[in-house]
Amino acid sequence: MKTANKTKFRGLDELNVTPLLDLAFTLLVIFFITAAPTVNDLEISLPTASNRSKEPPSKVNYITVDRNGKIYLNAHEVTEEELLRTLVEFRKCSPDLNVVVRADAQIQYQMVVDILDLLVSAKISKVALATEVAKGK
Repeated sequence: MKTANKTKFRGLDELNVTPLLDLAFTLLVIFFITAAPTVNDLEISLPTASNRSKEPPSKVNYITVDRNGKIYLNAHEVTEEELLRTLVEFRKCSPDLNVVVRADAQIQYQMVVDILDLLVSAKISKVALATEVAKGK
């Protein structure tokens, strides 16, 4: 008959501290890097800047197309030709021209596309389309 093999349980005689030391040194290095004081040991006199205000942002121009298809530039009724001429003049005065296109929801989409084509012809790149937030959403 076979005798049962007695398994010997041995206690942990020594603890492997190498990973713990690696972790401690890593944390120590991170602490030194993040807690480094800023160097302000030299007394210097910094130059001062003028109190001039910045240039105000360029005025936003609104192109509005009403329900009847009439075109308005900043609340003044214009034709498409007048709109193109005026926009080119505005762009010459201010190359950073901003334009917001506001169109009635009931007009044909082609009218909005025609206005956008005019803006491309006038070489105006900063264009936004005005919308409203849908109610109930």
